[in-house]
Amino acid sequence: MNRINPLTAGQSPLPLYVQIRDNLRRKILEGSFAIHERLPSENDMMKTFGVSRITIRQALRDLHNEGLVFSAQGKGTYVSKPKAVQNVQRLQGFGEAMAAQGYEATARLLSIQECRPAKPVIAALGLPSGEDVVEVKRVRYLNREAVCVENSYFPLDIGRQMFSLDLSGDIFPMLENLFGIPLGGADISLDAVLADEETQHFLNLKAGEAILRVERLTHDRTGRPIDFEYLCYRGDSFKYQFRVDRK
Repeated sequence: MNRINPLTAGQSPLPLYVQIRDNLRRKILEGSFAIHERLPSENDMMKTFGVSRITIRQALRDLHNEGLVFSAQGKGTYVSKPKAVQNVQRLQGFGEAMAAQGYEATARLLSIQECRPAKPVIAALGLPSGEDVVEVKRVRYLNREAVCVENSYFPLDIGRQMFSLDLSGDIFPMLENLFGIPLGGADISLDAVLADEETQHFLNLKAGEAILRVERLTHDRTGRPIDFEYLCYRGDSFKYQFRVDRK
């Protein structure tokens, strides 16, 4: 069954390969093509769109670079499992970063509670020994597939304001717009660890599978640490993107 639409000649100033790329991207993100489903062949798309093979390949190359498709030698092009790509040149929440790429990003609250945190959390937030924090546990979804278990810790004066709020979206805009806390920067570290049982359960992982763990400590504009997080991503679902310059 053909689920791609032919182009309407003369109605867009965009190059043909860009129109085809956007057409295919929209169909993939809408779910018209399932994960790991084969796209129509190059010959079929040439007929559908009325363009040359090089134009089709330009469109597919862009989708490859975006991580939306992959190729198997001699078999064709297939829809990739969604992979979150977050650029760390600026501080963004997961939903903010994914929305800019056309993905649907949501969160499901697992728990919110006041608790006595582990020593690394106390040290990161600069709190006195023995002080409680508010812990927020959530599962993050990309295009409705679980990709991350998120444990966030907040000082009491901030975290207590969250108990009655909808936590299905990004917390950064809430901190800025609802609590009036201007965000400054964040310290980020990455490592690969084995998933614990809770993470295995929520991310549908097998015992012994590794995850990408991101530790992120966010400060407000005065430099006060206000949010310490462990973000545990499926290794096949997330990529951090950096740019570094040699001065």
